[in-house]
Amino acid sequence: MKTAISVPDDLFRRAEETARRLRVSRSELYAKAIAEFLQRQQGNAITERLNGVYARHPAKVESGLHRAQLKSLAKDDW
Repeated sequence: MKTAISVPDDLFRRAEETARRLRVSRSELYAKAIAEFLQRQQGNAITERLNGVYARHPAKVESGLHRAQLKSLAKDDW
C-alpha cells in the first residue's frame, strides 16, 4: 500500500541517515518501525487487561509467607 505522511524535518533526516546506515529503503525502515510499534502496543494492551483482572481480584497471600517475602526484600541489593 502506498501512502503519504508528514513528519518533522529532523525526524525525516534521522530516518534517512538510519536507512542508509542499515542499507534498507525508506519504505522498509518505516514499515519495520510501524510493525514494532504496533507489536509493543499489543503487548501493552495485554498487560493492561491483566492488570485489570488482578485489580478486581487481588491475590491472597498467607501472612507468614508475606512476612518472609518482606524480610527477603530487605536483604536484596536494589
